[in-house]
Amino acid sequence: MAIEQDRWGILYCPKKGIRADRKRWEKVQRALDLRHVQYDFVQSESSDSVERLMRMLINNGYKTIVVVGGDSALNDAVNCLMEIDPVERETISLGVIPNGVLNDFARYWDFKESEIQQTVDWLVKHRVRKVDLGCVNYKDEEGKEARRYFLNCINVGLIADVMNQRRQARSLLGSRTLAFFVSIVTMAFHRFDYKMKLEINADIIDRNVMTVCVGSGPGYGQTPRAVPYNGMLDVSVVYQPQKLAHLFAGLWLLVTGRFLNHRSVHPYRTSQVQFDETSRARVGIDGRLLGRLEGSYRITVEQEVVNFLIPD
Repeated sequence: MAIEQDRWGILYCPKKGIRADRKRWEKVQRALDLRHVQYDFVQSESSDSVERLMRMLINNGYKTIVVVGGDSALNDAVNCLMEIDPVERETISLGVIPNGVLNDFARYWDFKESEIQQTVDWLVKHRVRKVDLGCVNYKDEEGKEARRYFLNCINVGLIADVMNQRRQARSLLGSRTLAFFVSIVTMAFHRFDYKMKLEINADIIDRNVMTVCVGSGPGYGQTPRAVPYNGMLDVSVVYQPQKLAHLFAGLWLLVTGRFLNHRSVHPYRTSQVQFDETSRARVGIDGRLLGRLEGSYRITVEQEVVNFLIPD
């Protein structure tokens, strides 16, 4: 049976370890019903099921798909969209109701987790903005060519480790702020730098680097000037501070939105980043661990390839 053109497909991604999740979904339902939205919804059982359910919604003909989730769920959604024919992708609009551990891309557009009704009111107006996707091209564990798209950012090195620790701590503790500081304390016993070689524009960086963030979006505060529709990537290369106090000062600047002011942060704007060596540093993509990538890999940007629903 054909799906009505104005019927939404909603992919609900519960927060792992949060008991009040049913009440959260009930609030979303009330907001949708108040605006008389016609919708069908599916619920993910785990992060592994998000892509499968997203493909199901696409294959069943939904033209407006709203993810109730965070950055990693959005990442799964856009990667599914990039698998289909561009002509078909052009007919589909993607929206978000923030419900994740990290909602950085949603916050960029001023979607707030606490304001569900406001978010639904904006989504109903169906204002579309084409957004860019970053793309990492690498070889998988079997040596085959692979790629993964991202809306927000890729982190290579220490911050990828911090974000991984933070996600695990948040699932246990429930508090975003407490989880962040617990992860920082944990990382005090972790290595702080990696031997890297990378090419950005005409610059070749061949030295020890603490972390690199490549952002098409705000990058969890590390690429705060990035714009997800200008066809460019912002890059922050961070060298290890000389003193431990400088490290904590940098973390404070990150939390307060002034990350680029730190003396150890070197910002770039480019359309491509080539990593030739990373000492098998851990890689995070849109808040989720991608792993330790073997060999060289390249990060590029594809301009205005996804229709995203934005505020009025």
